[in-house]
Amino acid sequence: MKLTLIRGLPGSGKTTLAKTFNARHVEADMYFVNDHGEYCYDPSLIAQAHQWCQEQTKQALAKGEDVVVANTFVRRWEMETYKTLARQFNADLEIIVCNGNYQNIHGVSETVIAKMRARWQE
Repeated sequence: MKLTLIRGLPGSGKTTLAKTFNARHVEADMYFVNDHGEYCYDPSLIAQAHQWCQEQTKQALAKGEDVVVANTFVRRWEMETYKTLARQFNADLEIIVCNGNYQNIHGVSETVIAKMRARWQE
């Protein structure tokens, strides 16, 4: 069983790469997709979105499924819960950094991306 974390700035290709894996794909952005498939981001719910993502990952690992999580993970501590889950379920852990430069599909402004880039931790 394997847990793969894909990290990178908005527009770096995280989601596109995650979709190529033969694994359960989850990301916090999925929390904001409504029943009609529309992305409806609400910044006040970001903590809940990440909690949901972690819970989805935990449930899939508990079933023995491979999981790929594509989130920005700008700061190293943002991956700690997932590292703990990998240990808890004895899953191999791989961390991949995306550095592509594509159109970001969620309309994150260049100003916000620049701030994220400044806070990035290798």
